[in-house]
This record gives sequence, structure tokens and C-alpha cells, in this order.
Amino acid sequence: MSTVSGASELFQLLRDGQPRTRTELADLLDAARSTIALRVDALMELGLVGPVDDAASTGGRPSSRFGLRADVKTVLGVDIGASHLRVGLTDLAGTRLADASRNLLVSEGPETVLDIVAELASGLLEHAGHGTGDLLAIGVGVPGPVEHSTGRPINPPIMPGWHGFDVPGYLHARFGVPVLVDNDVNVMSVGERAAAWPGVENLIFVKVATGIGAGIICNGTLLRGADGVAGDIGHIRVPRGAELLCRCGNSGCLEAVAAGPAVALKLRASGHSIADSLDVVALVRQGDQEALQLVRQAGRDVGEVLSACLSMMNPAVIVIGGSMALTGEHFIAGVREVIYSRTMPLATQHLQVVQSVSGLDAGIVGAGVLALQHALSRESIDAMLAAAGA
Repeated sequence: MSTVSGASELFQLLRDGQPRTRTELADLLDAARSTIALRVDALMELGLVGPVDDAASTGGRPSSRFGLRADVKTVLGVDIGASHLRVGLTDLAGTRLADASRNLLVSEGPETVLDIVAELASGLLEHAGHGTGDLLAIGVGVPGPVEHSTGRPINPPIMPGWHGFDVPGYLHARFGVPVLVDNDVNVMSVGERAAAWPGVENLIFVKVATGIGAGIICNGTLLRGADGVAGDIGHIRVPRGAELLCRCGNSGCLEAVAAGPAVALKLRASGHSIADSLDVVALVRQGDQEALQLVRQAGRDVGEVLSACLSMMNPAVIVIGGSMALTGEHFIAGVREVIYSRTMPLATQHLQVVQSVSGLDAGIVGAGVLALQHALSRESIDAMLAAAGA
């Protein structure tokens, strides 16, 4: 094993935040102390590792301990929604340093949206006292299917002008770092698992907002499917959908019945002056009985589709996120009601159906996690060491 490759292995040990001496590292890696010293020096040259304090010594010169320098470099998380944009700057320990948001329609097109991403990102770096050179990677979530191998959106129904657009290339040209792009709900599922369920191997994250989608963690791995559309449950036909037209062009989709705009439309028809999902949430919090009933029914409709998913996947946890989850137990109670009545007891005996811990932050949390996982992977550390001539 080369010094460079060995340094990357050593770095993975120090990512847990626990400082260690050269002797401790040598024992853990079964390597000579002189070899460990070379690897530590190489990582210190990159600024990723540094001395923390002096370890207890049995006599003679104290042994220095080395640990991750989380504050030296950063990653960026970008959450692009149908009508919003959020950008968050994170250090190497996963701590959010700063974030910014903008109300913006994704339908304005990729150049417009990504130029604002770059503007907000540059502002966050400056605000946090970092330069562009301190940025290691960018994670991006977009509200549509993504070809995982290229990071390009593929026929996204609510993203006109984005089909096939080189999102990674566009942002790489501005910042010169790797850019990881995925569907927004996939990104949220990664963020929610990291934040609240790190030990859970099988989890479904359901986003119910302007649209409806699911991110699926199966055996600890994000399930994207052959063409990146795994989890697109919003366009499954449901009996109550009848001939309701969905924005995808089909009729009777779950999204046309139970998403935030669908509930808002029903409330407007009965005389309420509301515009979107957040207005629905506000009515629920005010105790409006019609809003409560409609939200509970929307939960039942989502629960009906999830019942079929449960029988196929048998997750331990279903997390409900997105703006409609802000109605709290009212929506989730509808989901639970149908799931537990329609699914075999064996599949639900240990199941938890819960509200998202990350809330509306799930997107930028997950995008930051994607970026961090890539930036601190063995392959990335090896590349950085090789570029530095270690």
C-alpha cells in the first residue's frame, strides 16, 4: 500500500472526530510509527488534519494527538424546489455554517436558477470567512428525475428547459469542484437518515408538498432504479382521483388528489382565500374543520399507495416530510389509519410512521451529506494527496 493510499485510510479513521496519537494510529492500522508519521504529515499539508492537544504521557516527551480539522474546508448543499431555492454551507463535521434562501420558480430555467445558486453560494462563503478554494464539493437536489451517471435532469415534468441540462458542468465551471446532483426526495431521504435514523437500513422518506415523491433507502443504500425514477409515487393512479388531470398529463394521479395544491384547490372552491400548501398548514393550525378533514383525507390517499409499497419493501420507518407534513399529526394520522388497516400485521408490527425531524431543512441537509460523503471519500482524499504530490 502506498503512502498516499495509506494516508486516505488513516483519514477515514479520524473522520469520527476522535483525536489519536501516532502510536494509537499505528496500532489500529498495523503500520510502523514512522509510516504513520509520513501519512499524518501528508494530511496536515492538505489542512485536513492537525494537532489537537497533548495526550497523557507516562514520562518523557508528551505524545501529540491528531484529529480532523473540520473548520478548514467546506461543502455546499443546494435544495432546488418547485418554487424555492435554499443553499447551505457546511463544515467537514457536518455543522451548518450559514444558509440563504430565495423564492424562485424552477420553471425560470437552469441558467437563471443556477446563476442565483452561484450568487448565494459566493455570499455564504464570504460571510463564513472562506474563499472558493476552501470548497470541496457541491450537492444539489432538483424536483425531477435525474440520470445518476451524469447528474442531468431527464424529462422533468415541472422543470421546463432543464431536460438534459449539464447541471454539474455549469456549477463546476463556476467553482471548480465536483458537483453531485440527484432527485430532491432522494436527497431528502439521505439527509433525514443521517440526521435522525443513522442505524436504520430500510426507510422510506415521503415528501408531500407541491408534488409527492418518495426516497427509498434499501439495505442501507439509496435506491434510484434503472432510470432514476424509483419512488415516483405521486403519479400512481388512485381510485379517488377519478378523472382529475395531473400536471404530468395523466389523470387520477395521487399528486392530483393529495398534494398541497390539490388540497388548496378544494379549499378555494369552498370559499377560502388561500394560495398554496403553507396556507393550508396555516388553516389547519387555526383549527379550520374543513381544512382538517381534507388534510386527513389526503393522508389516507397517500397511505393507500404506501400500503402497496410496504408489502414490497417492508421498511422499518416511513418519514413524512415536505410542507404538508407541517400539519403534524393530522396528515400523518390519515397515513397511519390506512396503512395499519390495509397491510398485513407482520409488515407493520415494528413499523414507525413519523414526521420528518429535519422538516423543510431536509433538502439542504441531504445535499450537504451527499457533498460531504463524496469530498471525504477515500477516492477523493487519494486524488487530493496525489495532486499535492504526497
